[in-house]
Parts: sequence; structure tokens; C-alpha cells
Amino acid sequence: MSFKNIAVLGLGKVGALAATLLHEADFDVTGFDNRDLAREHPFATQRLDASSVEALSETLKPFEAVLSCLPYHLNIDLATAAHGLGIHYFDLTEDVPTTKAILELSKSSKGLMAPQCGLAPGFIGIVGAYLAEQFEAVRSIKLRVGALPQNPTGHLGYAFNWSPEGVVNEYLNDCEVIEEGQVKQVSPMEWIETIYIDGKKLEAFTTSGGLGTMCETYLGKVENLDYKTMRYPGHVDLMNFFFHELLMRENRAEAGQILTNAKPPVDDDVVYVHASAEGKTEGRLERKEFVRAYYPIEVAGSMRTAIAWTTSASVCAIIEMARAGALPSHGFLKQEDISLDAFLKTKNGALYQGA
Repeated sequence: MSFKNIAVLGLGKVGALAATLLHEADFDVTGFDNRDLAREHPFATQRLDASSVEALSETLKPFEAVLSCLPYHLNIDLATAAHGLGIHYFDLTEDVPTTKAILELSKSSKGLMAPQCGLAPGFIGIVGAYLAEQFEAVRSIKLRVGALPQNPTGHLGYAFNWSPEGVVNEYLNDCEVIEEGQVKQVSPMEWIETIYIDGKKLEAFTTSGGLGTMCETYLGKVENLDYKTMRYPGHVDLMNFFFHELLMRENRAEAGQILTNAKPPVDDDVVYVHASAEGKTEGRLERKEFVRAYYPIEVAGSMRTAIAWTTSASVCAIIEMARAGALPSHGFLKQEDISLDAFLKTKNGALYQGA
């Protein structure tokens, strides 16, 4: 399903980098944003108000594919416009209702509908599936991701290098898991455990959306499956206090503003990935792990934060695979159906190898 002409909507840190990486991978890229576009980019740019389905449909007519790097609440309209035009759709959302709406659209889509192509959900699901397929029978899949400051300060030990809307969403929405062979909804910010990576002590706790469609895929195939976010110790207690005892869960927008004002982004971040699977091969119980710490690196001529390049590289690698015909030409794409080996062989997926 070779294609070349792609629109990228939302030119924040991740969106601008994704558009640049696609440009360097020989796509014809046009970036769209509703803010000032005075900054120079190596790709064409246009201003766009993404709040209107009609305007989106008109804008996207010349394109074969679209990547959304917009806030999650704008993605359903964009996916609807892409579906109507029959073009390929990619996004980074972790929002479960948004993904379910896109899944419904995909049942009659002429193009590929591929949400959840970032880090988590996204890359972590590709890794989890890779680990699981090494067993004849799988007992558990445990996926953990943490995007953190390298040098934390204060009791929260955090910096909002990612969308505050997305983080608040993950901390407050129920989490889908498989427990003892049954799909269940569990509360966020619970099931707290301790993890060490490179000697760093971290805590992990349930958050929403990180598994994508994996519960549906692995129901009946695995006894236990869950996703957790990793933070420095003490973070989850303070966030539970903030959202529940102070009732900030009742005003998500204000909560995001308060947290971002208190803990603005930093350049020196780190992305921790800890994935494991347990299962049997020839009757022997074994455990397979994929544990990495990703740091800022130079990409496209500039230093990029770990969260920016890991997220951008993930979706761009998937778009490369789609162009090459390594993914379905239409319908819904599950991240766990993507080959990790093929992913890492793409121009952008290879960044995960060298970091």
C-alpha cells in the first residue's frame, strides 16, 4: 500500500519531530497547527483549526495518510474525516473510548486505522507480544513504562514532559487487565510494586490505556496481563492525595494546569521500559525480560528529549512499515500484531537500537 503524501496535525515537540523524521524518511510531509508557525521546519506548514470535521475533510483531501499529534479529544473527529476520505490514519492516543470509536470506524475503512502508535500504548505492546511469542504457553505479561526527569526534585519527583491531559487521563480512568484469565476493570494508581532499573528504585502502579487492545487479543491465551506506570518512590501517594482527598479529580483541566505549573518540562529526562513475560517451553517455566533506559539523543540535527524521540520514532517506524506493505492495507491495526524485528529494521525504529 505504498503512499508518500502525509499530513501531520499538531506541531508540538512530538509532532514537529515526527514530521521531521517522516520528511527524512522520504515522505512528502505537510504539518498543520493552529498556533504561530513562524518557526522554520524542513517540511511545508499550514495553519488549521482542527475543531471542525468539515474543515478537516477539506484540508485532508490531497493526502494519502494523516498522523494526529493532537490532544486525544480531537482524534475522533480527525479519524472520522480520514475514514470518510479513505486515507490511512495514525495517532498516539492512550484514551480508551477514543480507540474504541476508531475501532468501529475501521470496520468499514478503506485505509489503515492505526491509533495508539506511540510509546505506551504502542512500542511497549510490540515488545510484550515479542516476549510472549517465545513461549508455548504464557502465564503472564507485565508491561511497565516511566517517563521521568533524570534529576528529580521535590516530593513528586516528576516533570510534565508529556501532555498534562494525557497524564491526568491515565491517572483517573479505570484500567483494563487480565487477572486469572478474566478481563477486569481495576482502579488506577493501585497494585503498587517496586522495580529496580540500573540501580534506580522505582514504584509502579496501574494507569489507564497502556495495554491498548492487548486484553482482547490475549484473553484465553494468558492468565495475567497488566500495564503500570513507573515513577520515583512516593509519587503515587501524593497523586492519590491530590486527586482524591483534595477532589481534583472533579476538575481535570484545572488539575493539569496546577501540576504543569508546579512541575514544568525538563530537557534531561529518561524513559524506562520494563517488560516481562513468563511461560512454559517444553514443560519448563521461564521468564523473558526487555529492560531499557532511553536518554536524550541527537536526532535530525538537534538534541531531543527521551520522551519526544521514543514517541516520535515509534509512530514513524510504524508508518514506514505501512508504506512498505509490511502491515495491512486497511482495517484496524493492533500494536501487538507488529513484528518487533521488522520495527527495529526501519529507519526510525533503529533509533531504539542505537540509543
